[in-house]
Amino acid sequence: MLSRVRVSGLHGVPGAAVLALAGEGSPCAAGNASGFPGKSCAGGTPTSTASASCPFSGQPRGCPSLCSTDLCPQECPPGAMPFRDLQCALYNGHPVLGTQKTYQWVPFYGAPNQCDLNCLAEGHDFYHSFGRVLDGTPCSPGTQGLCVAGRCLRAGCDGLLGSDAREDRCGRCGGANDSCLFVQRVFRDAGAFAGYWNVTLIPEGARHIRAAHRSRNHLALMGGDGRYVFNGNWAVSPPGTYEAAGTHVVYTRVTGSEETLRAAGPTSEDLLLQVLLQEPNPGVEFEFWLPRERYGPFQAQAQAQGWSLRQPQPREVDPQSPESPAAPTVIPPRTPGPTPDPCPPCPDTRGRAHRLLHYCGSDFVFRARVLGRVRQAQETRYEVRVQLIYKNRSPLRALEYVWAPSRCPCPPLALHRDYLLAARRLISPDGTQDWLLLPHAGYARPWSPAEDSRVRLAARRCPL
Repeated sequence: MLSRVRVSGLHGVPGAAVLALAGEGSPCAAGNASGFPGKSCAGGTPTSTASASCPFSGQPRGCPSLCSTDLCPQECPPGAMPFRDLQCALYNGHPVLGTQKTYQWVPFYGAPNQCDLNCLAEGHDFYHSFGRVLDGTPCSPGTQGLCVAGRCLRAGCDGLLGSDAREDRCGRCGGANDSCLFVQRVFRDAGAFAGYWNVTLIPEGARHIRAAHRSRNHLALMGGDGRYVFNGNWAVSPPGTYEAAGTHVVYTRVTGSEETLRAAGPTSEDLLLQVLLQEPNPGVEFEFWLPRERYGPFQAQAQAQGWSLRQPQPREVDPQSPESPAAPTVIPPRTPGPTPDPCPPCPDTRGRAHRLLHYCGSDFVFRARVLGRVRQAQETRYEVRVQLIYKNRSPLRALEYVWAPSRCPCPPLALHRDYLLAARRLISPDGTQDWLLLPHAGYARPWSPAEDSRVRLAARRCPL
């Protein structure tokens, strides 16, 4: 249960500790003449009066008087601890709430007053308010607002407090959002198995990034080097502020079922947003703004990696209500005589060598149930439900179409039966079509425990 209790002062934290952690010796700080502690990292924000030295990142003592109204221009170096994170961390290991129990604290941004020092106890579902934040603390990540005397004062993008100049969503001061595009989607794939599923590529240059969901699943973020920023390798990371792609990513998780990810950007490299599925996916909402010149390459790269929707995409069919039962299938009477244009017999595809050849040479190997079959032109299209994945070079969805390049596919697949299938991925030259292709005389065998054991053995014998 979330609780919010206001306390005054730094309970049990001596003032000397505050000065030592947040003062002149910090990675991104400078003290002032009045003894007010400097800041760890607030991106250059004014907190002092004209008579005091400027307590901002990289600013020397004796700042000019305009520092009381202008934003100091120097940004904090990479790796510096954000200012609000530092203030919460001051309470780590110190008793609060009238008990001797101690906690580790990280910022919590979901409370009503942005200028209160609201900190979430790591590993617990409650936060605590330690009074006001220090003057000069950003009101929230990625904004120009500054907390002064407990109030959030907005600063213009021109560097002046009280200015009406605003940066548009594209990052242009005074712009009209006409140099970028807004990407907003919902990832609704239910997932055929538990594990990591790609949600979207967040390309270089993205701004105002947000992702959210309500479930027991977990968001995961991977950097351009293939290393996870948080929630990777089947380990759940604590909420907090993480540095990735040149921006601060704020990851929150409250009440055990709601997660959000926010980042101001712009990102300096591509990021990959994933979801670690533990239960059916109710939907992951995500959005970001992208420069117009980067939108085309983003779409092309997403399709090349297999994150675009395959065309056409199968849809779940709702069962019909008892009031309107489906019409019975009418089976025409058999008529004697040969069937026109009969399918020739299929070649023999049994044997370990055939299984090994197709397993190692395919992009996907999976168990699926055949739900439907349509013959069109010189192709046969099967609608299948993926049940178990043995091998995949890009994510598979719960419902897929598998194409066989013939009206007489070999081997043929019977409706409502389970098969082990080895398929290849085929993308059209213009990148608009993405197929799962079942080769002629390929690997498509009825599923059985014995065949399951054989295909798992084949997986160990593929050359690296």
